[in-house]
Amino acid sequence: MSNTPAEDSVTTIRNIGPAQAEALARAGIHTATDLQRIGAETAYARMIETGTRPHFIGFYVLVMSLQGRPWNDCKGAEKAALRETFDAIIARTRESGGANPELERILDRIGTGARR
Repeated sequence: MSNTPAEDSVTTIRNIGPAQAEALARAGIHTATDLQRIGAETAYARMIETGTRPHFIGFYVLVMSLQGRPWNDCKGAEKAALRETFDAIIARTRESGGANPELERILDRIGTGARR
């Protein structure tokens, strides 16, 4: 059970529901204040490093959430720029070994290739 006051729960931020709140908590992000302080890019990288499967929509929903916008408000050039940012986050996470470097090595050894 969380000791986070209800008024500072990450779920007080638009578009963040229980599943994303759980992924954020696994990443050590327990409050709306913490999430707003570190921002979407750092938060999403930490989520991936702690086991969240990368998904572009999940990333841009987080970005839109922190801007107080509807999750599907991201379009055109803005969406393309966010895709580049997402791809860069994924590349950095892979370079650092991802969520479970040993598992990645085993998957590579048996020929399944990259999982992200």
